Amino acid sequence: MNVDISKLAARSSWMLLVVAGLTLACGSAAAAALDAAAISQAAGVKAMTQKDGVVKIGWSRSDVAVTVDGMRLAPAAGLGSWAAFAPMGNQAMVMGDTVVFQDEVDAAMDAAFAHGLKVTGLHNHFFYDQPKVYFMHIEGEDAATALASDVKAVWDAIKAVRAAHPQPAEGFGGMVPKPGKLDADALARIVGHPAEANNGFPKITIGATGRMRGQSLGASMGLTTWAAFSGSDQLAAMDGDFIMRADEVQPVLRALRKAGIHIVALHNHMIGTQPDFYFTHFWGKGKVVDLARGFRVALDAQAAVAKP
Repeated sequence: MNVDISKLAARSSWMLLVVAGLTLACGSAAAAALDAAAISQAAGVKAMTQKDGVVKIGWSRSDVAVTVDGMRLAPAAGLGSWAAFAPMGNQAMVMGDTVVFQDEVDAAMDAAFAHGLKVTGLHNHFFYDQPKVYFMHIEGEDAATALASDVKAVWDAIKAVRAAHPQPAEGFGGMVPKPGKLDADALARIVGHPAEANNGFPKITIGATGRMRGQSLGASMGLTTWAAFSGSDQLAAMDGDFIMRADEVQPVLRALRKAGIHIVALHNHMIGTQPDFYFTHFWGKGKVVDLARGFRVALDAQAAVAKP
């Protein structure tokens, strides 16, 4: 019988490569499996492994009674915070949704940033809810137990707010700005953009450009960052909106929070733009120059992302 040694050698080499590949794949899958018990310990709550290998934790907000459209809403009907952990190479990723009342948002967001998590959404799920309920979405990449500890820090920050004040607050506190004189020119100098007089309520608007369905879009179609000022130079309120590309979101949010400005929403306004745009709405009170400086710092943080 004639045997082609070269063919046998080639076939043997191929089979060895297949076996090696399968071995590596199995090894990687085993290495990537998440330890639910370790995540439970780090998070301080029970973790459950899902059928797809994702490990999930949850926290139902039964600590505050909530009514929606006059009906008492059970925590199981939509008042649950959760975080899900999935393997990602030698580490893991986490995504989650956290129930927050208005006076908990600052603490939750600051804790997320302090522990390296990203905030990817802040919005409502209900109408006519009492007290108002919001949902803060988070994500991150790290070792699974480190991420679990990070999520715990966010939830602990929320619990600390409720421990100090069992019922959600009805305002940020502090004095209420009263109508007075606002120096629009001074605001323009600080921010570095013109300020419209706007009938005594100076407003700074900064346009952006994009495309949708082959059409160019600009400021007139809603692609703007803006800040409006009310009150007086000594005590003012600032509300506004940042338009951001995806990689600009975290720097802007962090800069606003570092300046003591409250984030009140993070979402999209449009679908199908190139690039994708996201919007964060904000609110602050204080001396008007301090508010303008905080706005400017966030603008600078956004601009720095585009620099090489």
